[in-house]
Amino acid sequence: ERGARERRKASGQYSFRFFEDLMARLFTGCIILMMCIASLSGQSVAQNAQDRAREKAKTTPVADENRIVFFGDSITEWWKLADYFANRPYINRGISGETTSQMLVRFRSDVIKLKPKVVVILGGINDLARNPGPKTMKAIEANLASMVTLARDNGIYVVLASLLPVRDYDTAKDSRPDQIRHINRWIKEYATAHGVTYLDYYSAMADGKGLLKDELSNDGLHPNSRGYQVMAPLAEKAITSALKKRS
Repeated sequence: ERGARERRKASGQYSFRFFEDLMARLFTGCIILMMCIASLSGQSVAQNAQDRAREKAKTTPVADENRIVFFGDSITEWWKLADYFANRPYINRGISGETTSQMLVRFRSDVIKLKPKVVVILGGINDLARNPGPKTMKAIEANLASMVTLARDNGIYVVLASLLPVRDYDTAKDSRPDQIRHINRWIKEYATAHGVTYLDYYSAMADGKGLLKDELSNDGLHPNSRGYQVMAPLAEKAITSALKKRS
């Protein structure tokens, strides 16, 4: 019986030591976790501060800076401008999935506030894709015209780009090819009538059937690197033309 009591006592002491050791390990782990969280939080705050500083610096152009804003949807957002326009003060303000109505809403904050000399506007394909709902051709045209008016009222010259051709549709069911050609005719006529620089991406990127050339896109809608290589010199030429109108 005495031996049994000693064994129980020893077992209890072992359990207590095990529990004590476990709690110590948990406490140490919590301290390490809190330190990691604090470190990451500090890094996040520092990164946010750097991002805010960069954005603030963008608000006011430096003297004689030919600042250009590329404004549009995913076709613009996915364009890595620095890879195609080295050492140019070009700012990307594309947001994936946006329609011309959504672009118009943010035009003041994402274009006018940045005080560029020129804005390159490319939008409308998501309207035709009924994203987030059906849009009329007149509504698309009105939205684009409103953006041009806002820009010019604020001393910003405009490059109005054609829609790109697409290749991701069933020609038996999809009316977008005809709609794209219709919109592009309107954009060209509007640009000519209002002294706006017209940027024709469509002609350089469409094949003989009016589809987006296969080698210029991986998904039939968005340009790949080769597609952007075709677009870059066209955009540069249009920007140069718009800047000459300022002089």
